Amino acid sequence: MTKHDLRKLLRARRRTFVASLGREGRLEEALLALAERIVGRLGEARSIAAYWPAGAEVDTRAILAAAHAQGRSTGLPRIEEPGGEMRFLRWQPGDPLEAGAHGLLQPGADAEPISPDLILTPLVGFDRRLMRLGQGAGYYDRLFARLPGIRRIGLAWSVQEVEEAPADPWDVALHGLATELEWIESETA
Repeated sequence: MTKHDLRKLLRARRRTFVASLGREGRLEEALLALAERIVGRLGEARSIAAYWPAGAEVDTRAILAAAHAQGRSTGLPRIEEPGGEMRFLRWQPGDPLEAGAHGLLQPGADAEPISPDLILTPLVGFDRRLMRLGQGAGYYDRLFARLPGIRRIGLAWSVQEVEEAPADPWDVALHGLATELEWIESETA
């Protein structure tokens, strides 16, 4: 199966799963369980970067709010143009966002840049080696290559797990990953 076909399959699986959770408050319960796994593992990180959720991605807002309430600096990615460099700008709950590249919401260009200690990264698929299959544009791959010391934590729904995520030589494994069911950690994390 090609990466394109695998992404298509996993996105459909993710949408179906989130739709199935949308009844009787189950989605909120799953997000709370996932957020608790992450907030308990922020460690000494003073600056946390995440992403603004799109579609059926795991919603990061509760995690960012908890990190901010703990006095940590929080930020979101900003991309000026498709294919450009992704950088992180300070954002805290209540700050305005604007539409950016790929239609994603992001902080305004005048927001202060941050250098995160820990990044919560979205993904389409993952495996037990903690390799991630991203959206396909390479923003996070380039970021991880540029900032190899950053702690990388993936957020996913359990249905996004695959036996082996396709990995290219430039792909960098995550340090840990949270789903609504469990925490998976690298032996070297």
